[in-house]
Amino acid sequence: MKKHELLVPVGDMECLRQAIANGADAVYGGCQNFGARKFAKNFSNEEIIEAIKLCHLYGVKFYVTMNTLVKDAEVPYFLGQIEFLYKQGVDAVIMQDFGMISYVLKRYPNLEVHASTQCNNSSYDMVKLFYDMGVKRVVFSRELSLEEIESINVPVEKEVFIHGALCISYSGCCLMSSMIGGRSGNRGECAGSCRLPYQLYYDEQKLVDSSYLLSTKELNTSYQFRDLLDSDIYSFKIEGRMKSPEYVGFITRLYRKLIDSYGNVSSLDLETEKLKTIFNREFTSGHLFHCSVEELMNTTTPNHIGLPIGKVIGVNPQKITIKLDRDLHQGDGIRFLNSGKGLIVNYLYDSHGLLVSNVARGEVCSIDNKVELEQLENVSKTSDYLLMQEMKNLPTRNIPITFLAKAHIGEPFTVEISDGTRKIQASGNVVQQSITSPVSDVRIRMQLEKLGGTPFVSQSTVVEADTNIFISLREINELRRNLVQQLMLLRMKPKYDAVISPIEFAKLSLDSDSSNSSFVYTQEQLEACLKMNVSRIYVSDITLFKNNQMHNNVFYVLPRTLLNIQSELKSRSLVREICDVSNYDEVIGDYTLNIYNIYTAYYLYQLGFSKLTLSVELSNSEIIEFVNRFVKTFSCYPDIEIVSFGLIEDMIIKDNILNLKENNYHYSLRDLRSRKFPVYYKNNRTIILNYESKNLSEFLELQKIASLRYHFFLETRDEVINILKKN
Repeated sequence: MKKHELLVPVGDMECLRQAIANGADAVYGGCQNFGARKFAKNFSNEEIIEAIKLCHLYGVKFYVTMNTLVKDAEVPYFLGQIEFLYKQGVDAVIMQDFGMISYVLKRYPNLEVHASTQCNNSSYDMVKLFYDMGVKRVVFSRELSLEEIESINVPVEKEVFIHGALCISYSGCCLMSSMIGGRSGNRGECAGSCRLPYQLYYDEQKLVDSSYLLSTKELNTSYQFRDLLDSDIYSFKIEGRMKSPEYVGFITRLYRKLIDSYGNVSSLDLETEKLKTIFNREFTSGHLFHCSVEELMNTTTPNHIGLPIGKVIGVNPQKITIKLDRDLHQGDGIRFLNSGKGLIVNYLYDSHGLLVSNVARGEVCSIDNKVELEQLENVSKTSDYLLMQEMKNLPTRNIPITFLAKAHIGEPFTVEISDGTRKIQASGNVVQQSITSPVSDVRIRMQLEKLGGTPFVSQSTVVEADTNIFISLREINELRRNLVQQLMLLRMKPKYDAVISPIEFAKLSLDSDSSNSSFVYTQEQLEACLKMNVSRIYVSDITLFKNNQMHNNVFYVLPRTLLNIQSELKSRSLVREICDVSNYDEVIGDYTLNIYNIYTAYYLYQLGFSKLTLSVELSNSEIIEFVNRFVKTFSCYPDIEIVSFGLIEDMIIKDNILNLKENNYHYSLRDLRSRKFPVYYKNNRTIILNYESKNLSEFLELQKIASLRYHFFLETRDEVINILKKN
């Protein structure tokens, strides 16, 4: 059977212990800064040291998420944290920021780097680039199917999410939380905008009333798991660094069973019922297995709905009477699905009104009406008291070892301990012939195998001994304790030398200019830009580009999230994903490359980009600081653009999740504050634009150091001309 890794999320030390005890091969957690789950508990540096040692003791790998985008002022602190982790022997860092990935690979040559799903690893080109750079593993976008992942024929370790929450937008491509509330998902601050209710409009006609139109179900591949085991995917990743320790323990145990049994868990239905009481917003097999839109989305609720257990058949101010389809126990949590009210069952009564600890399925029970319920509703169990108690009792995870003892008269008593990889030997006193109290080989074996209070268990103890010998039991015990202690320390040692290499930067040859550009959708917008002598006109429609490519200032905008970028690349392109473009002329990098710092820019210039568009999440002062630092570090001015007018893409989503007509720009989503987000469907992608436009006047101060870009959408020819005239 192929070797696979079960990779488990840990938000704190308690989650870590659950993951280790229940069979994780590796875990991933975050530091106090620079992780994509800023609001998880995360680990202090002291806890990181403890966590790495604990993991290594049990043969578990510990990966740290350093997968946020890094601003220039933060780079020294980011690299300082990386160096700290490196010196502690962390097994890998999971990263998003392209500049920091490039720098870290050169600076810390023995540090394993994994490319986070936040990199939007959805193309062969990006995966091949990362592999060529020295990235050990790529975490694939959740939007790829199993067949697409296997078609990316690059000898890099492949990692996929197999369970947990799904982002509706391609990861690393979602700006919605940032644009509407200043909380960047690329900085670990996502406010969960996709879990809020929206209305769908066509012009001013409401098509769908308030509904959770962007809220997905939970990924759950347990029923398709054998297909994953047969694939070339190495690491199976569970999402959930903000989940409870009990959740971590349960889900680790479930997938450990699936891996060890080749996907054949006879009690999977029962395990799924238990899982629903821990967290359930309905389940989907996801894009991995070509789920439909209906199978992907849960537009009814974004919250934990639990396991259906019955229906309220009677209610008054004092009592709620429920007909049960499943057992209910004292201490369980329940929710009434229509009203959303919930409670813990502190007192449970049977059909005779007697206080009991549990009532079986098919029976009628009653509970105190603590939530002022007024109507008959369906009931779900949202926490299972007995299951929670069960999960608090951690199973024992033993480390198998072997002993080899040699006891020959006239030679030192020697004992060798081995965990299969490491061997340690210790010697005691010279073995004497016994006068009155010989020690048998059975007794030596018994003393060596007294491993209580340690994580070890002997799977083989071999004793080579003469007859009629004497060795004190104290000596055997001391040798055993000494060897066990040495083995524990050896297992916890870093597995590599923390070599630090100097960094040298090659000289860049850039022709910086501040000529303006425009992004257009229509022929009349394009003609208006030609009339106004715009230096670069970006066209996303391939037919529109081909009809106008005779103009040297017309550039083709590649679609986002392509499986193969090179097949679409042309000279004069605006590229929206990171790839090697050194064989093409005049390739511009879009703001979707998430350029936050000078190192990302530097390494992208090295890949052949002639001009780069900085992240729309940077402030003007940060952009000015970027330019100053770039000049100071690389002795030349960066050739950059800034999006200064128009609507930013908040989300890019696989499939037609809103059932829109293709290439129709009359649709919009409206939130609870009546903000209007234009939305359209094109190339099997749903695109959501921001509700408000960038304001040109706020960026005029940057004209001397950057090109300004106009993003047009529904503007007419005359509107385009008037907007361009203002500059």
